[in-house]
Amino acid sequence: MRVFVSLVLLASNALAIALPHCRCTYGEKCWPSPDEFSKLESQVSQPLIYPRPTAAVCYPANKPSGNCSGLVDTWTDGRWRANQPGTMETPNWETYTFKNGSIDACYLNATLGIPCGQGNVPVIGVDARSSSDIRAAVKFAVQHNLRLVVKNTGHDYFGRSTARGAFVIWTHNMKNIAYNATFVPQGAPSHDVYDAITLGAGVQWYEAYEAVQAKGRVVVGGASVGGSVGAAGGWVLGGGHSSLSPTYGLGVDNVVEMTVVLSTGQLLTVNSYQHPDLFWALRGGGGGTFGILTSVTYRTYPVLPVQAALFAVNVSTPGVMQDFFAEFLRLHPTFSDAGWGGYGNSYSNQLSFIYLKPNATEAQANETFGPLLSFTQNLTSQGVSAVWKPTHFDSWYEMYLKFFSGVGQVGTNLMLGSRLIPRDTLANHSKELTEIVLPNGLTWNSVAGGQVSKIDPDSVGVNPAWRKAVLHITFGVGWDFGATAQAINAQIEILKAEEKKLHDLTPKSGAYFNEASLFEENWQYAFFGTHYPRLKAIKDKYDPHRLFIVAEGVGSEEWDSDLNCPWWV
Repeated sequence: MRVFVSLVLLASNALAIALPHCRCTYGEKCWPSPDEFSKLESQVSQPLIYPRPTAAVCYPANKPSGNCSGLVDTWTDGRWRANQPGTMETPNWETYTFKNGSIDACYLNATLGIPCGQGNVPVIGVDARSSSDIRAAVKFAVQHNLRLVVKNTGHDYFGRSTARGAFVIWTHNMKNIAYNATFVPQGAPSHDVYDAITLGAGVQWYEAYEAVQAKGRVVVGGASVGGSVGAAGGWVLGGGHSSLSPTYGLGVDNVVEMTVVLSTGQLLTVNSYQHPDLFWALRGGGGGTFGILTSVTYRTYPVLPVQAALFAVNVSTPGVMQDFFAEFLRLHPTFSDAGWGGYGNSYSNQLSFIYLKPNATEAQANETFGPLLSFTQNLTSQGVSAVWKPTHFDSWYEMYLKFFSGVGQVGTNLMLGSRLIPRDTLANHSKELTEIVLPNGLTWNSVAGGQVSKIDPDSVGVNPAWRKAVLHITFGVGWDFGATAQAINAQIEILKAEEKKLHDLTPKSGAYFNEASLFEENWQYAFFGTHYPRLKAIKDKYDPHRLFIVAEGVGSEEWDSDLNCPWWV
């Protein structure tokens, strides 16, 4: 017993030496002085930024007017929101809830009579335009032990790119794009050549797609309304899924090289030949965890025509929708195995999806989806009506412009839950899965199976559960602006209950780190699977200052709920 106690004390002392004390946040005595911030400003290329909550313009000093017409017009524009250093794509992450249940926030509706507060929005930061800017900012954060967050677009369902009283490094304006048809990774033999595109940390997918299309190429990337998701940040660090994934793999499967700034201030170029352990971890080990990306190089593919399959069904007879959806799930592995990827949703008595495949034909679409169409036709007498519309596009980019241009999909309070659904669950438990997900509605991404399932699960750091999954499903809860903490918690309990049911149905699977909730059972396994111990060792190696801590990211278990203090303090 005495030996055991001694070992525990030694381990505790070692941890205490390795970890810093509580981070310094705005308003504390340790916060840097104006002179110290002025010195930092002289070391970076742009004036320091002072982020404000999105709705702050609705609250003129000492005279709340509620005149927010201009803001209302852009509220759901993801590109506009990404251009504001203090704005999140989901506004609930701009609010801060105290332990007593009171909320500090700034709401669009000024007539609620609630004062505009800073909430969870960082107070000062660096508008980084180069790796040199990032290095200076990182060294400053380490020197003053600041609570640091990294923000690109603010597309984040965990609130990882914002924190109360924090210092922010904003990478959104690092927009360099370089195409190279004969790219050789640094340190690689000359015959290791890729047709590739290198994207700066702030490049968004709509910009990347336009650039590769101009070269007659396509890249595996995300699809959101307006294309405002960042292409070289949290998307790829968490795994990165695409409608092209069943054909070409996940985003991380297509990364050739990355550049990253560590907490030591070093700028590293990482690939399969240089720092391969960090390269492995960055490909799926989680955003904001190991360092700050400054660029990502992706392989590209030739532009090919795309066959799209558009399907919509309406069910007027109660109970029949469950039978239809269960059969749809059971059939689904044949769709992804044939290389069809895309997106769908189901609410109440309706279901619709758009799936696509490069270089396919209408005849192939009819053949692949034939069993589903036959099943649907057999239910016509039971109140089932459907629309089937195979559609040809000259390129994936043409399809993207048609279905993903415009604004929307952001600007509402939202918390997501998600689950990676394995092949055996669809084959053997489609009815049980239907009973869980159908009543409250869901969105699904047909972004697994096919090529994703053929790649060695240990080749990159992303959750191995991706390799056995066929579907990624998401569901969510929301609430009105100005809702009380009690009302918000009631919605969260609904989310937790659905998560628990899915966990119990698929206990060996997991969730997608970029589109999930903070309430997963055993989040280390849910988000990273059996890779977690290796990821943690790499984290400890490359982040000796423990600077990069995000909600339920690798190593965050060593910190309190605000991620400001180590657990032992």
